[in-house]
Amino acid sequence: MIFEALDLTEVVGGLHKNSKSGPKGHDPENMLRALLAKHIEQMPYNKTLVERLKNDPVFRYTCGFPVASSTPSEATFSRFIERLSQKENLLEELLQDVVKKAKEHEIIDGDHIAIDASKLDSYDAAVPKSKVIHDKAHPDWGSKRDTNGNQIRWFGWKVHIAVDTKSELPIAVRVTPASTHDANMALPLIEDIKQNYSIFNPTYYMLDMGYDSDDIYRTIYRDHSAQAIIPLNYRGAYAPPESLDWDCTPLCSMGYPMTYWGFDNGKIKFRCPHCTNKVNCPMGSNWCSSSNYGAVVKKSLSDNPRYFSYPHRGSAQWKKLYNERTSVERTFARLKKHLGLNNITVRRIKKTKTHVLLSCITLIAGTIAANLSSTQEKAA
Repeated sequence: MIFEALDLTEVVGGLHKNSKSGPKGHDPENMLRALLAKHIEQMPYNKTLVERLKNDPVFRYTCGFPVASSTPSEATFSRFIERLSQKENLLEELLQDVVKKAKEHEIIDGDHIAIDASKLDSYDAAVPKSKVIHDKAHPDWGSKRDTNGNQIRWFGWKVHIAVDTKSELPIAVRVTPASTHDANMALPLIEDIKQNYSIFNPTYYMLDMGYDSDDIYRTIYRDHSAQAIIPLNYRGAYAPPESLDWDCTPLCSMGYPMTYWGFDNGKIKFRCPHCTNKVNCPMGSNWCSSSNYGAVVKKSLSDNPRYFSYPHRGSAQWKKLYNERTSVERTFARLKKHLGLNNITVRRIKKTKTHVLLSCITLIAGTIAANLSSTQEKAA
């Protein structure tokens, strides 16, 4: 059912040998199915896959190989992965195709997107920092805090993923050396979504504090007509911005945070906290305004998208949206625990990205298959 959710025609068409001479070899579609099955069945090595194909005729038939014929060797799979990695655009197009199919089945929504990065250890042997080759093709040393706040170091790569928060499925993927800062890849991922999916028009992008950059806020607001939901990182500041609290809520004349009062024509509105019964101001409301409505402050989102957003950073709605960011963490957990993302046995960035793309494609195709199976059971 997972294979039925995938149209491998374009990928296979780009992998056929140009030369008509020499041995025919194995069908590229069957080879690709076998690699996808390797992720589905959580096989750690190509050797494991080869043994399964030899000893399990049902598995061999499901992958498309004739039951009575010979099966590919480890060397054959190694050469096939090399060919596949040299044409990584084929797998990227397959990922886009299966994402669009998930959208057609209303599995993926595409309105709320979460972005994050995760470490991936390299199959290459670790080397001292002094001997690291600093280019995009080789692994290097990375360092970041885990979910428990512990500082961890590793030699390898970073996988950067944009995830649909409704389905918790990846829709855009990039792989970089481990030292690449998370924030540097946020805008490229967002641009990938814009370029590859005309069917999506995201409203919100949820990212953690590590992505707190003025450029990210402004680009998302200006170029993508969307809102970044990111906690502020004051980087050791002793006080919030002038006339604002730590959530960027304006302060009234007495120093009280004003009350968030909605959104109007590109501006967020704040009212006197005394008039909205949030505080009992000793000066009442007359000191700030002669109106019974109290003083009103409006802040334009375009002036400073980092400080001011809709919904406002201190509101319950903003916190609810930010909580959706954890969907990307669950996506990484599924990819690593159930689809072999951590079982990397290839070197260099192109083969590593091929490995990552196969894991992501399998996750989406598996979700489509499970969804169709559930629909058929209900219909029966």
